[in-house]
Amino acid sequence: MRGESVVVVGAGQAGCQVAVSLREQGHRGPITIVGDEPAKPYQRPPLTKAYLAGETDLAGLSLRQDSYYEDHGIKVLTNERVLGVDRAARVAVLGCARTIGYDHLVFATGARPRPLPIPGAEHVLNLRTAADADEIRKRLHNQVGLDVVVIGGGFIGLEFAAVVRKLRHEVTVVETQPQVMQRAVTKDTAQQLVNRHRSEGVQILTGTGVASVKEGLVELTDGTVLVADLVVAGIGVIPNTEVAQRSGLATDNGIVVDAHLRTVDPRVHAVGDCARFASTITGGLTRVESVQNATDQAICVANAILGSAEPYTALPWFWSDQYDVKLQIAGLTDGHDHAVTVGDPAEGRFSVFCFRGGRLAGVEAYNKPIDFIMARRVLEQGNALTPEIVARPGFDLRSSMQQQAA
Repeated sequence: MRGESVVVVGAGQAGCQVAVSLREQGHRGPITIVGDEPAKPYQRPPLTKAYLAGETDLAGLSLRQDSYYEDHGIKVLTNERVLGVDRAARVAVLGCARTIGYDHLVFATGARPRPLPIPGAEHVLNLRTAADADEIRKRLHNQVGLDVVVIGGGFIGLEFAAVVRKLRHEVTVVETQPQVMQRAVTKDTAQQLVNRHRSEGVQILTGTGVASVKEGLVELTDGTVLVADLVVAGIGVIPNTEVAQRSGLATDNGIVVDAHLRTVDPRVHAVGDCARFASTITGGLTRVESVQNATDQAICVANAILGSAEPYTALPWFWSDQYDVKLQIAGLTDGHDHAVTVGDPAEGRFSVFCFRGGRLAGVEAYNKPIDFIMARRVLEQGNALTPEIVARPGFDLRSSMQQQAA
């Protein structure tokens, strides 16, 4: 298998890592990455932070230097799209009916911003690609005192709001749910993030949506009208599954793959934001949007292509930087039925332990990096923590682990 050809559809974090891992593990066959952006693979998380703030350029976001691909025999096609896959003939079809043959194909097509179904959506910008960030950065740096409206109070929206305030523009965040980051964090964590943003002068409106956008104005569903020089949406993403679907592969909020990240075609895998995989953690189909997931799934698939197939079992983890706040999450807390907060949220350093069915499902560490590190170990190794243990006065995760080890 070390001499077989591999085509990677998608040039993001996951797609790049597949190619890198294959070469690191001794794969000698041809590797081609096909990406639809003009740039070679780059990091996306800094787009809402350092890149937008003007603290780094696109070269500083590169996952690998251009010379790396040349030195390691990895062909990267930019500004190209895979329009279809003929699985019987094992070819990927590009524009102008050009084809690339493969022995193994990996979908790493990522996701695209969810469209905003309102009048005036054409006046709203998204923040997903470097081109998106370039347009927004130009506006933020070339003008002063802008009124900026952010639609969506999730990771992207709040990180973007923090940078906009740092650049001394006025910001209003509009979130349809009762709390920001409703699907991602608990109430204690969400409230502290809201408090931190408000302390910086950000206006956060929850429980209301955007009804329409006009040049310079945003009308909300409760009748409020906001002045807006710039409107940016961060309301989630849709996995890019169209090519896989046209190729006869199962899709359901992602490209459906098994615990080994294989589709029904054993020579076709899917990784990263586009993959809906059989999770050994949740016991059902799951799709995870994170750098960790993209990287670890890519390594898993590279090993499988080289003949060392193992189920994907990596523990998911996430992070977000907003002002001086570092929020780190270990595990999957979605659907938890009990939460215990350790520490005083008012002091800006605490952790929330989330349980599902009496078992620890995940931990949110708010400026508590040691709890995040310990939580990852606990969740990866299996644990006997219960809500009762964590709720005891003076509970400390590191001390608890040391006692268990002894």
